[in-house]
Amino acid sequence: MFGLGFQEILLIFLILFFLFGAKKLPEIGEGLGKTVKEIRKIRSERKADKEKKKEEAKGSVLSDLKKEVEAIPGVQEVKDVKETIDEVKSVAKVTKLLR
Repeated sequence: MFGLGFQEILLIFLILFFLFGAKKLPEIGEGLGKTVKEIRKIRSERKADKEKKKEEAKGSVLSDLKKEVEAIPGVQEVKDVKETIDEVKSVAKVTKLLR
């Protein structure tokens, strides 16, 4: 979990056993488990926040780029020509099917 092997974990367990005794060990384990759970929850939340901010920034950049492209002279004419070509293609497909 934290780069500890079986021997290291066993040694830590034995030290805790001698320091706190058998009666306190379950309480310590429970507290440690809750702490690990909280740490994982915090890491997960931070990761989600980071991803959300990343997506928001990406959306903002894309929006700015779209505005800049729309501001280029002649873009609307190119879009109109593309729409006309698409319409012609669809009509050509229909007439080909009718033959």
